[in-house]
Amino acid sequence: MPCTQPRAATWRPLSQLAHPREVIRQFTPNWFAATMGTGVLALAFHQLNIPLLDSLAEGLWWLTIGLFSLFCVLYGARWVLFFDEARRIFAHSTVSMFFGTIPMGLATILNGALVFGLGRWGEAVVPWVHALWWLDVGLALLCGVAIPYLMFTRQEHSIDQMTAVWLLPVVAAEVAAASGGLLAPHLADAHQQFQVVITSYVMWAVSLPVAFSILTILMLRMALHKLPPANMAASSWLALGPIGTGALGMLVLGADAPAVFAANGLGGLGEVARGLGLVAGIVLWGAGLWWLLTAVLITLRYMRQGMPFNLGWWGFTFPLGVYCLATLKLAAWLGLGFFTVFGQVLVVALAMLWALVASRTLRGAWRGELFVSPCIAQR
Repeated sequence: MPCTQPRAATWRPLSQLAHPREVIRQFTPNWFAATMGTGVLALAFHQLNIPLLDSLAEGLWWLTIGLFSLFCVLYGARWVLFFDEARRIFAHSTVSMFFGTIPMGLATILNGALVFGLGRWGEAVVPWVHALWWLDVGLALLCGVAIPYLMFTRQEHSIDQMTAVWLLPVVAAEVAAASGGLLAPHLADAHQQFQVVITSYVMWAVSLPVAFSILTILMLRMALHKLPPANMAASSWLALGPIGTGALGMLVLGADAPAVFAANGLGGLGEVARGLGLVAGIVLWGAGLWWLLTAVLITLRYMRQGMPFNLGWWGFTFPLGVYCLATLKLAAWLGLGFFTVFGQVLVVALAMLWALVASRTLRGAWRGELFVSPCIAQR
């Protein structure tokens, strides 16, 4: 009988919080990483072209919309109710990086609208996606410029404390670029198509060179100071994000380029862009393979030492997801069985990781132990 009360307390919702309002007070953008991981799994399931998975994929897309809406309400409420504490995030060297997860989470919803929404509501969904895509572009560009500026001017950083989370605000522009490649063919106006494609190429260029600069520093940091602490274990997978998204973006934009450029009097350039898209996609996919294998080895090492669960574990999902999509896109372009089989294996691994992280997140959210804002805790 003595153990009955503690067990009951364990199953009581938000038992680890002093008050339910702490959910809002402690809410951070880290939670939006769950929308990224869930949304990309929906897209990966659909890409397999297995009818039985389509309903599950659409269900995951609706779940992504629900989570994104809920998180927007909670984070907006924090800024209204706890403004002075909420603004401390701009000085925090780690949590501020997760602002990039907001436009990336929105991008997975927009991509899903083109995949699942068109079948339900027809072309009426396209203008909404088009308008929200421009919002996504603005948010991604803001994150990609403003957060590094804060790093340069207000925040305290050191090489030995650096992790791959530095990539998060930068990669958002690249994700918007890939989404633009998916959107362009659905636009009726040729000039609008041209605007979206050119903007997407610019956003790709805004992101990828900066991301590779960060990856270069990251390799030096790991060689000199070894691996980050165990609570940052999942960050080793984040390096796969800009590489996989970069490959996917070039493949998708390359597929659009011939028709879009020809409709705007640049037919010859469109064929060049198509060829460059394929070559760049293959080259980046190969670079991603190195990071994938390295991340697996690093994770196995962490597993032997023990890995405490936190919201950072969602970093296992989205980078692997975009690499899955790039792999399956290469399979469609090249018709090589290796890419098809490897892409299917990656999707299965992604689904298993998502199930593990989602179940642990649900349990931690129920107890309230995942609602922790480091910006407050360090004061």
